[in-house]
Amino acid sequence: MMQKRFFLKTTAVAALALAAGHVLAQDNVFKIGLILPMTGQQATTGRQIEAAARLYMAQNGDMVAGKKVQLIVKDDTSIPDVTKRLAQELVVNEKVNVLAGFGITPSALATASIATQSKTPQVVMAAATSSITEASPYIVRTSFTLPQASVSLAEWAPKNGIKKVVSLVSDYGPGIDAEKYFKERLILNGGQVIESLRVPLRNPDFAPFLQKVRDLKPDALFVFVPSGAGAAVMKQFLERGMDKAGIRLIGTGDVTDDDQLNDMGDGAIGVVTSHHYSAAHPSAVNKKFVEAFGKANKGMRPNFMAVGGYDGMRVIYEALKVTKGQGGGDALLAAMKGQIFESPRGPMFIDAQTRDVVQNIYLRKVERKDGQLYNVEFDVIKDVKDPGKTK
Repeated sequence: MMQKRFFLKTTAVAALALAAGHVLAQDNVFKIGLILPMTGQQATTGRQIEAAARLYMAQNGDMVAGKKVQLIVKDDTSIPDVTKRLAQELVVNEKVNVLAGFGITPSALATASIATQSKTPQVVMAAATSSITEASPYIVRTSFTLPQASVSLAEWAPKNGIKKVVSLVSDYGPGIDAEKYFKERLILNGGQVIESLRVPLRNPDFAPFLQKVRDLKPDALFVFVPSGAGAAVMKQFLERGMDKAGIRLIGTGDVTDDDQLNDMGDGAIGVVTSHHYSAAHPSAVNKKFVEAFGKANKGMRPNFMAVGGYDGMRVIYEALKVTKGQGGGDALLAAMKGQIFESPRGPMFIDAQTRDVVQNIYLRKVERKDGQLYNVEFDVIKDVKDPGKTK
């Protein structure tokens, strides 16, 4: 059995290495393998990123540097073993030039060894745990990190009457990052986290945790949940009358996700979050992006996942232009590092050393504007590097 496992493993590694050579042989097709959760709990992530990727291609064409760009979308249902299998199939069978997408951290990490062995750039458009880019030298991130958003909110809170906080996070990589970095910075600024609560990622029931928060009576509840789960937290927070009990709801922008915000109702008004993107960001680039996205997707509003996908496609396209399709994965990776551009989120760049995104983090408050709910920016912290990599 051990010999069989060893044979299978070495065969897989050999296949991946062989695939790396074959990629160069495809002269006129450039393939992007987009692995996303299209069904299941994180399906909104997949829907937003695929829509943004297709919008970018519609706006910029599918011929780049003499190559025909082909997008191959696969549904991993947010199960890491499925992600890994799909990534291996895409590299070995489809001979993709780039792997992209990755809705949650475990899926991004599951693919890291495949990216390394096959020398295939892996563009992470969603997953936000700090350590992801350290898992492979071929990973580039265009989304954000939870430490970026959490630290910014912990700077704001104590200056605005919030000293005593309970944190409530989903129990996996990004949630643990959010809990850790928010707590560290809040304490540094004279506040305290009186309780740290973690909710299971799959099939979460927030009710018992929220009841505990109500009993503890903090100044605020700090929340991180993955994209798509914010509406459930908001609903149960309001049902328990926690806002009326004087407990403020604050969090990273996942909680007031633009994709779900209008469905949350007026109870969401006044909620303060910190994040890298809002559909209400007042730049000309963003207004154009929101309008085009809505037009292409039956009025759907882009959220922070969409902008991660849109900018990820830009990073891939620009790298292809620079390399003219020559040099394989290493050349593409080198051309992705250090890119600086104006995104719908504002100015951003890919740090050449860490391969991670550096960007503005905005403080936003939910307001009703033109009959709809939006995350309206009221302050900005510029050029935020991932605090997880500055120690």
